[in-house]
Amino acid sequence: MENSSFYDFLTSQYPNLLTQFGLNNNVNNTANTMGNKEALKSVPFGTTVLALKYGDGVIIAGDRMATEGYQVAARRVEKVYKCDDYSAIAISGAAGACIEMAKLFQVELEHYEKLEGVPLTTEGKANKLSQMIKGNLPFAMQGLIVIPIFAGYDLNKGEGRIYKYDITGGRYEETEYYATGSGGKDARNTLKKMYSPDMPEDKSILLALEALYDASEEDRGTAGPDMIRGIYPTVKAIRKSGIVDINSESIEAIYKRLIAGKQKAAKKEKE
Repeated sequence: MENSSFYDFLTSQYPNLLTQFGLNNNVNNTANTMGNKEALKSVPFGTTVLALKYGDGVIIAGDRMATEGYQVAARRVEKVYKCDDYSAIAISGAAGACIEMAKLFQVELEHYEKLEGVPLTTEGKANKLSQMIKGNLPFAMQGLIVIPIFAGYDLNKGEGRIYKYDITGGRYEETEYYATGSGGKDARNTLKKMYSPDMPEDKSILLALEALYDASEEDRGTAGPDMIRGIYPTVKAIRKSGIVDINSESIEAIYKRLIAGKQKAAKKEKE
Protein backbone atom coordinates (compact mmCIF):
# COMPACT_ATOMS: atom_id res chain seq x y z
CA MET A 1 0.00 0.00 0.00
CA GLU A 2 1.37 3.38 -1.05
CA ASN A 3 2.02 5.93 1.66
CA SER A 4 0.61 9.34 0.75
CA SER A 5 3.09 11.00 3.11
CA PHE A 6 6.54 11.45 1.56
CA TYR A 7 7.93 12.51 4.94
CA ASP A 8 6.66 9.32 6.62
CA PHE A 9 8.14 7.26 3.79
CA LEU A 10 11.58 8.81 4.23
CA THR A 11 11.40 8.51 8.00
CA SER A 12 10.55 4.81 7.93
CA GLN A 13 12.52 3.62 4.88
CA TYR A 14 15.43 6.04 4.41
CA PRO A 15 16.02 7.99 7.63
CA ASN A 16 19.66 8.54 6.62
CA LEU A 17 18.50 10.72 3.70
CA LEU A 18 16.80 13.15 6.03
CA THR A 19 19.79 14.00 8.24
CA GLN A 20 16.93 15.84 9.83
CA PHE A 21 15.81 18.21 7.11
CA GLY A 22 19.18 18.49 5.42
CA LEU A 23 21.21 19.53 8.43
CA ASN A 24 24.87 18.86 7.85
CA ASN A 25 26.12 15.98 9.98
CA ASN A 26 29.34 17.89 10.54
CA VAL A 27 27.40 20.59 12.34
CA ASN A 28 25.77 18.02 14.60
CA ASN A 29 29.07 16.28 15.31
CA THR A 30 30.66 19.62 16.04
CA ALA A 31 27.87 20.45 18.44
CA ASN A 32 28.49 17.17 20.24
CA THR A 33 32.27 17.57 20.47
CA MET A 34 32.73 21.30 20.94
CA GLY A 35 29.57 22.17 22.79
CA ASN A 36 26.35 23.62 21.36
CA LYS A 37 27.08 27.28 22.05
CA GLU A 38 30.43 27.24 20.26
CA ALA A 39 29.14 25.30 17.25
CA LEU A 40 26.06 27.47 16.85
CA LYS A 41 28.20 30.57 16.34
CA SER A 42 28.88 29.37 12.79
CA VAL A 43 25.22 28.57 12.00
CA PRO A 44 23.32 31.36 10.18
CA PHE A 45 19.98 32.29 11.76
CA GLY A 46 17.19 34.07 9.93
CA THR A 47 14.46 36.39 11.17
CA THR A 48 11.89 38.15 11.06
CA VAL A 49 8.69 36.80 9.45
CA LEU A 50 5.00 37.69 9.74
CA ALA A 51 1.54 37.12 8.31
CA LEU A 52 -1.73 39.03 8.50
CA LYS A 53 -5.23 38.37 7.26
CA TYR A 54 -7.20 40.84 5.18
CA GLY A 55 -10.57 40.81 3.44
CA ASP A 56 -9.50 38.84 0.36
CA GLY A 57 -6.88 36.55 1.83
CA VAL A 58 -3.60 36.74 3.73
CA ILE A 59 -0.26 38.53 3.38
CA ILE A 60 2.92 36.68 4.36
CA ALA A 61 6.31 38.40 4.47
CA GLY A 62 9.86 38.23 5.80
CA ASP A 63 13.08 40.22 5.79
CA ARG A 64 16.13 38.90 3.93
CA MET A 65 19.01 38.89 6.43
CA ALA A 66 20.64 35.96 8.22
CA THR A 67 23.11 36.48 11.05
CA GLU A 68 25.97 34.55 12.67
CA GLY A 69 26.16 35.88 16.19
CA TYR A 70 26.84 39.62 15.81
CA GLN A 71 27.80 39.35 12.14
CA VAL A 72 25.76 39.41 8.93
CA ALA A 73 25.89 35.94 7.37
CA ALA A 74 23.79 36.70 4.28
CA ARG A 75 21.73 39.60 2.99
CA ARG A 76 19.60 37.82 0.39
CA VAL A 77 18.16 34.83 2.25
CA GLU A 78 14.68 33.79 1.13
CA LYS A 79 12.44 33.17 4.13
CA VAL A 80 9.03 32.98 2.43
CA TYR A 81 8.31 29.95 0.22
CA LYS A 82 5.35 28.96 -1.87
CA CYS A 83 4.10 25.53 -0.78
CA ASP A 84 1.40 25.10 -3.42
CA ASP A 85 -1.05 27.35 -5.26
CA TYR A 86 -2.89 28.31 -2.06
CA SER A 87 -0.34 28.25 0.76
CA ALA A 88 3.07 29.50 1.80
CA ILE A 89 5.51 29.08 4.67
CA ALA A 90 7.67 31.76 6.29
CA ILE A 91 10.67 30.48 8.23
CA SER A 92 12.73 31.74 11.17
CA GLY A 93 15.52 29.99 13.06
CA ALA A 94 18.58 28.04 11.89
CA ALA A 95 18.69 29.05 8.23
CA GLY A 96 19.86 25.76 6.69
CA ALA A 97 17.37 23.65 8.59
CA CYS A 98 14.58 26.13 7.86
CA ILE A 99 15.20 26.16 4.12
CA GLU A 100 15.42 22.37 3.89
CA MET A 101 12.23 21.98 5.89
CA ALA A 102 10.43 24.38 3.55
CA LYS A 103 11.62 22.41 0.50
CA LEU A 104 10.70 19.07 2.05
CA PHE A 105 7.25 20.42 2.92
CA GLN A 106 6.75 21.44 -0.72
CA VAL A 107 7.58 17.89 -1.84
CA GLU A 108 5.31 16.47 0.86
CA LEU A 109 2.29 18.37 -0.49
CA GLU A 110 3.09 17.49 -4.12
CA HIS A 111 3.52 13.81 -3.21
CA TYR A 112 0.20 13.67 -1.37
CA GLU A 113 -1.73 15.31 -4.21
CA LYS A 114 -0.22 13.01 -6.85
CA LEU A 115 -1.11 9.86 -4.89
CA GLU A 116 -4.51 10.94 -3.57
CA GLY A 117 -5.64 12.93 -6.61
CA VAL A 118 -6.75 15.85 -4.44
CA PRO A 119 -4.80 18.45 -2.45
CA LEU A 120 -4.73 18.47 1.32
CA THR A 121 -7.09 20.85 3.07
CA THR A 122 -5.56 23.94 4.64
CA GLU A 123 -5.85 22.39 8.07
CA GLY A 124 -4.36 19.14 6.79
CA LYS A 125 -1.33 21.04 5.49
CA ALA A 126 -0.93 22.77 8.85
CA ASN A 127 -1.02 19.38 10.58
CA LYS A 128 1.61 17.93 8.23
CA LEU A 129 3.95 20.82 9.00
CA SER A 130 3.36 20.28 12.72
CA GLN A 131 4.51 16.66 12.33
CA MET A 132 7.72 17.74 10.62
CA ILE A 133 8.55 20.32 13.29
CA LYS A 134 8.00 17.69 15.96
CA GLY A 135 10.53 15.47 14.16
CA ASN A 136 13.10 18.27 14.44
CA LEU A 137 12.75 18.48 18.24
CA PRO A 138 16.06 16.71 19.10
CA PHE A 139 17.94 19.27 17.03
CA ALA A 140 15.85 22.14 18.37
CA MET A 141 16.97 21.15 21.86
CA GLN A 142 20.56 21.61 20.65
CA GLY A 143 19.73 25.12 19.45
CA LEU A 144 18.96 24.35 15.78
CA ILE A 145 15.45 25.72 16.08
CA VAL A 146 12.93 25.93 13.24
CA ILE A 147 9.89 28.13 13.89
CA PRO A 148 7.70 28.73 10.81
CA ILE A 149 4.48 30.56 10.10
CA PHE A 150 2.10 28.75 7.76
CA ALA A 151 -0.50 30.73 5.84
CA GLY A 152 -3.01 29.74 3.21
CA TYR A 153 -6.29 30.51 1.54
CA ASP A 154 -8.95 28.02 2.61
CA LEU A 155 -11.15 27.40 -0.44
CA ASN A 156 -13.72 25.58 1.70
CA LYS A 157 -14.13 28.45 4.15
CA GLY A 158 -13.43 31.23 1.68
CA GLU A 159 -10.85 33.02 3.84
CA GLY A 160 -7.17 33.30 4.64
CA ARG A 161 -5.81 31.33 7.60
CA ILE A 162 -2.63 31.67 9.68
CA TYR A 163 -0.94 29.06 11.89
CA LYS A 164 1.94 29.50 14.30
CA TYR A 165 4.02 26.72 15.93
CA ASP A 166 6.26 26.01 18.90
CA ILE A 167 9.42 23.89 18.82
CA THR A 168 7.52 20.75 19.91
CA GLY A 169 5.25 20.92 16.85
CA GLY A 170 2.36 22.51 18.72
CA ARG A 171 0.02 24.18 16.23
CA TYR A 172 -2.09 27.26 16.98
CA GLU A 173 -4.32 29.22 14.64
CA GLU A 174 -4.21 33.02 14.70
CA THR A 175 -7.36 34.88 13.70
CA GLU A 176 -5.75 38.19 12.69
CA TYR A 177 -1.95 38.35 12.48
CA TYR A 178 1.30 36.98 13.85
CA ALA A 179 5.05 37.64 13.69
CA THR A 180 7.97 35.58 14.97
CA GLY A 181 11.75 35.64 15.03
CA SER A 182 14.07 37.93 16.97
CA GLY A 183 12.16 40.98 15.74
CA GLY A 184 8.77 39.32 16.07
CA LYS A 185 7.73 41.22 19.20
CA ASP A 186 8.54 44.60 17.63
CA ALA A 187 6.69 43.66 14.43
CA ARG A 188 3.67 42.54 16.46
CA ASN A 189 3.62 45.87 18.28
CA THR A 190 3.21 47.67 14.95
CA LEU A 191 0.59 45.20 13.75
CA LYS A 192 -1.33 45.56 16.99
CA LYS A 193 -1.53 49.35 16.69
CA MET A 194 -2.46 49.55 13.01
CA TYR A 195 -4.21 46.30 12.06
CA SER A 196 -7.81 46.21 10.86
CA PRO A 197 -9.42 43.07 9.43
CA ASP A 198 -11.22 45.01 6.70
CA MET A 199 -8.06 46.56 5.21
CA PRO A 200 -7.69 46.25 1.41
CA GLU A 201 -4.70 44.39 0.01
CA ASP A 202 -2.54 47.46 -0.66
CA LYS A 203 -2.95 48.70 2.91
CA SER A 204 -2.18 45.23 4.24
CA ILE A 205 1.06 45.09 2.24
CA LEU A 206 2.00 48.54 3.52
CA LEU A 207 1.37 47.43 7.11
CA ALA A 208 3.46 44.27 6.67
CA LEU A 209 6.37 46.32 5.32
CA GLU A 210 6.08 48.93 8.06
CA ALA A 211 6.06 46.21 10.73
CA LEU A 212 9.28 44.75 9.29
CA TYR A 213 10.82 48.23 9.11
CA ASP A 214 9.96 48.94 12.75
CA ALA A 215 11.41 45.56 13.75
CA SER A 216 14.67 46.42 11.95
CA GLU A 217 14.88 49.65 13.97
CA GLU A 218 14.88 47.72 17.25
CA ASP A 219 16.36 44.30 16.43
CA ARG A 220 19.93 43.78 15.19
CA GLY A 221 18.95 40.52 13.48
CA THR A 222 16.29 42.07 11.24
CA ALA A 223 17.21 43.87 8.02
CA GLY A 224 15.50 47.03 6.87
CA PRO A 225 15.17 47.97 3.19
CA ASP A 226 18.61 48.11 1.54
CA MET A 227 18.25 50.90 -1.02
CA ILE A 228 21.91 50.72 -2.07
CA ARG A 229 21.91 47.00 -2.94
CA GLY A 230 18.24 46.90 -3.93
CA ILE A 231 17.38 44.24 -1.34
CA TYR A 232 13.84 44.29 0.05
CA PRO A 233 11.63 41.96 2.07
CA THR A 234 9.84 39.08 0.38
CA VAL A 235 6.07 39.58 0.31
CA LYS A 236 3.38 37.26 -1.03
CA ALA A 237 -0.39 37.72 -1.20
CA ILE A 238 -2.48 34.53 -1.00
CA ARG A 239 -5.94 34.97 -2.51
CA LYS A 240 -8.79 32.87 -3.81
CA SER A 241 -7.12 33.04 -7.24
CA GLY A 242 -3.80 31.78 -5.84
CA ILE A 243 -0.46 33.20 -4.68
CA VAL A 244 0.94 36.44 -6.05
CA ASP A 245 4.51 37.67 -5.51
CA ILE A 246 4.71 41.39 -4.76
CA ASN A 247 7.54 42.62 -6.99
CA SER A 248 10.56 44.47 -5.62
CA GLU A 249 9.75 47.63 -7.60
CA SER A 250 6.41 47.96 -5.81
CA ILE A 251 8.04 47.29 -2.44
CA GLU A 252 10.76 49.86 -3.14
CA ALA A 253 8.15 52.49 -4.00
CA ILE A 254 6.24 51.76 -0.79
CA TYR A 255 9.40 52.07 1.32
CA LYS A 256 10.37 55.37 -0.33
CA ARG A 257 6.99 56.83 0.62
CA LEU A 258 7.18 55.31 4.10
CA ILE A 259 10.67 56.67 4.81
CA ALA A 260 9.77 60.09 3.38
CA GLY A 261 6.81 60.20 5.75
CA LYS A 262 8.98 59.30 8.73
CA GLN A 263 11.56 61.94 7.76
CA LYS A 264 8.83 64.55 7.51
CA ALA A 265 7.46 63.60 10.92
CA ALA A 266 10.97 63.73 12.45
CA LYS A 267 11.53 67.17 10.96
CA LYS A 268 8.30 68.45 12.49
CA GLU A 269 9.34 67.15 15.90
CA LYS A 270 12.59 69.13 15.71
CA GLU A 271 10.71 72.28 14.83
